Amino acid sequence: MKMSLAYLYLLTPLHTGGASQEGNLLGIARESHTDLPYIPSSTIRGRLRAETPNDSPECKRTLLWGNTIDDVTGGADDNLKQGTLWVGDGSILWLPVPSLSHGVVWVSCPLLLQRWQRLQGNTTEVPEYSTNLKNGQSVYLKDAILKDANLQNWENWGDFIPKADATSSVKRVVVLPDRHCATLIQMSLWRQVKVKLDAHKTVDGGFRYEEAIPPDTIMYFPWGEVKTAKPNGSAQSTNQEFEALFTKAEILQIGGQESLGRGFVQTWLASNDLAKADDDEAIPLEQAIAEVEHLREASS
Repeated sequence: MKMSLAYLYLLTPLHTGGASQEGNLLGIARESHTDLPYIPSSTIRGRLRAETPNDSPECKRTLLWGNTIDDVTGGADDNLKQGTLWVGDGSILWLPVPSLSHGVVWVSCPLLLQRWQRLQGNTTEVPEYSTNLKNGQSVYLKDAILKDANLQNWENWGDFIPKADATSSVKRVVVLPDRHCATLIQMSLWRQVKVKLDAHKTVDGGFRYEEAIPPDTIMYFPWGEVKTAKPNGSAQSTNQEFEALFTKAEILQIGGQESLGRGFVQTWLASNDLAKADDDEAIPLEQAIAEVEHLREASS
């Protein structure tokens, strides 16, 4: 099964509140089975709903995302209505990790890559320790050392990087085993220590840590049309409305701590991703004309 995908490139740390707080650590939302950070679909949906215009006669916000309980209690609608679009949770695809040997290296694992591929209808497997950094030297990631003898050369690594201007800086990648990748992601989360100061600029009480997904992380979420919804229009028009919304809102602010500049992301759709790939493979017009002329001369 192939689903439509939307991509997020984090420009600033992104914080989405978790279900619990342990000690002095203000954590982030995590998947229950992998403990990896993610963006809840309700967070993404709420941001997109807020970005959708609500002043048009056809009320695009209600059409795409449905109405709210306030609309019913306030008398604007008789009952709750289902929107025509759904969005899924935001998953990590590649996360940047500091490296003593290579500056910054983006890491992922077979679990994350296969999850992404399944949504695209692909089944290509990527071996563990695949990298484009195999050059006879070890790769240092945080406190981990990956010996060159254990690394595998990965020639088609670019096929696993969504094509966009935002991802042009992603040039160093490593695929780690699932368990090691989860540990390294946990170690590479953005953490900030906060204290409360009184009027005399002295610490009032204790301190706390706040977690966030680091900048330059590549994430994605699936989206599509709600089959049971019956809007006054076609599925094509619904998709066009969503694509137009993403084109207009190229940069969104998702999650909490907005006043601290958290959660700015650059967005694009998978359809634009494919278009960018086609542009990368295209050749200049002058070169194409010269090749045609060369072929004509060779055949005459």
